[in-house]
Amino acid sequence: MQILYRSAFAIARDIKAGVLSSVEVLDFFLGRVARFNGEINAVVALDEARARERALAADAAAARGEDWGPLHGVPLTIKDAFCTEGLVTVGGSAAHRDHIPTRNAAAVQRYLDAGAIVFGKTNVPFMSGDVQTFNEVYGVTRNPWNPARTCGGSSGGAAAALAAGLTPLELGSDIGGSIRVPSHFNGIFGHKSSQGIVSLAGHLPPGEDVLAEPDLSVAGPLAICVDDLEQALNLLLGPSAQDAPAWRLTLPPAGFTEASGLRVAVWADDPFCPVDSEVLRCVNTVAGTLQHIGAHVDLEARPDIDPEANHHNFMQLMMAVIAETIPEELCELSREMVAGADPEDMTEPLLQMRGLALRHSEWLRQNELRLQARAAWTAFFEDFDVLICPCAPIAAFPPDHSPVMHERSLSVSAEQRPYTDMLRWPGLTLNAGLPATMVPAGLTLDGLPVGVQIVSRYLGDRNTLAAARLLERHHRAFTAPPGYGL
Repeated sequence: MQILYRSAFAIARDIKAGVLSSVEVLDFFLGRVARFNGEINAVVALDEARARERALAADAAAARGEDWGPLHGVPLTIKDAFCTEGLVTVGGSAAHRDHIPTRNAAAVQRYLDAGAIVFGKTNVPFMSGDVQTFNEVYGVTRNPWNPARTCGGSSGGAAAALAAGLTPLELGSDIGGSIRVPSHFNGIFGHKSSQGIVSLAGHLPPGEDVLAEPDLSVAGPLAICVDDLEQALNLLLGPSAQDAPAWRLTLPPAGFTEASGLRVAVWADDPFCPVDSEVLRCVNTVAGTLQHIGAHVDLEARPDIDPEANHHNFMQLMMAVIAETIPEELCELSREMVAGADPEDMTEPLLQMRGLALRHSEWLRQNELRLQARAAWTAFFEDFDVLICPCAPIAAFPPDHSPVMHERSLSVSAEQRPYTDMLRWPGLTLNAGLPATMVPAGLTLDGLPVGVQIVSRYLGDRNTLAAARLLERHHRAFTAPPGYGL
């Protein structure tokens, strides 16, 4: 029975039916890690003994006719930003090198409550704060499509492990593209959920014991098929433990049932963040596929927002979140720089300093701007079910670990662009809390994956997943990197 690159939920059904054993599946993925992880360094911590104990229990339960849930006995890995009870959680920070949480993050617990078995953790950048994955504890994670290219970040280890067949399902988080960029770079599927529908309790940062849900950041699944994204999202949905007594969440169904009822806007390129010609080609081929299968496609429609102003708003709100983990002396320096600057100057890195220096009264103003943008998106989605757009201006690039991010740059169609361009397309939709599903769109001429994000109205997650399912069927399904489908 096939295990490699198979639906995690299908594997669970076979374990419950006795067609596969949980121990057999665990041994399979541990063998894949032993064989392939050395080249890419995606899985950075293992919990083999406890995983094997739980796998034996899962098999015994199945033999008794017990059903642990939709992930019964499925071994999987977890992004090392989520706390895992008894298993080291570093978060890319040397200060947490020996940190062993006493309880699971809320999203991890939901996988476990569905019967999953955590057998390892996947690498992240320092405090999940980069679109490349490297840190001084575990080193660099590489892209299985080309080890000379980055796997992305911050869920880079998770995406690389999925693409390499080291795990059947993963869990990611996203505050600036951290699910979407690695999915794009590694040719997998990922879902950035609507803000607030999946608890981030137990995520590092901010930390294991923090009760407040962080602003902007969301959690969501990464997988090798859309079915797994949707079923995993169903498991993850819901309030934090402290809110659970008071409310429940039911997402509305998709607004269409077939391609002929799908209304699509395509935003393939824009001067606020020019995309590479290869990315543009792949976005346009997706638009062509949707037209071919009967969807109504509009290449010109845009929401009534200024993408540049949205970027200014997003960066300040995002940096205000990050400020909580920044030394006070740096925040004070930021306040001094902002006080002496032209109020109209929104250039990098001053824009980020503005976020670090944000007073609460100014945060309230920026939050209102964010809500106004969400209202504009809501009006836009009265006429469209989904928007197709890039999630990054380029495909996976060679690693650049210069300690000062503003000294890094990107080569976009032979033009040098700021490194912070990597945040512009993700922030365009994340700022308003919109859902976005990443799907494979094609390959560049030199064989690197390109993905597109499918976006819908706030809480329109079923729309993005339904459109993703159409593209998986009619455009491109997951394809293994060369040498890994063995």
